[in-house]
Amino acid sequence: MTVPLPSDLTFHPVPDVLAHLAGEWHVERTVRDLADGSEGRFTGTTLFSPLPAPDQGGLLHHESGTFTWHGTARPAERTLRFLPGAAAGTALVEFADGRFFHDLDLRTGRWTTDHPCVDDLYRGEFEVIGADHWRSRWRVGGPAKDLLLVTEYRRAHRAAGSSGRRAR
Repeated sequence: MTVPLPSDLTFHPVPDVLAHLAGEWHVERTVRDLADGSEGRFTGTTLFSPLPAPDQGGLLHHESGTFTWHGTARPAERTLRFLPGAAAGTALVEFADGRFFHDLDLRTGRWTTDHPCVDDLYRGEFEVIGADHWRSRWRVGGPAKDLLLVTEYRRAHRAAGSSGRRAR
């Protein structure tokens, strides 16, 4: 379960979201069904790597790990595309098949966006806690869904004995 943030928390501005996200991140996500109170958990990694040719300037987001729901653990993965946005330092996020998902602007350290999906509405909130930690919250509401997904991302660092630089 995610620990609530202090009310006096300041956010970390990110002048270039694609440069900031590049590399590997440890991921922990809770998925709570607000209708019945059940909760699941995803743990794994997300790798933001350069998009393959012919695309340039964007990142391929590949997430993989284990999702546990109702006591059953299963492998899980997803792929997204992060492309340069209309304004410098922002991004346009697409599903792997090229459909629009949402925009992302972390220049103030926070961003809120919506994604309508058939009869459901996904409201996303993104917060950059520091150079190596960010969070997303998706509140999903609709006739068949009442969910809260909270994901913590922490930058993965190279193993001891490496150059000590961030994995990029």
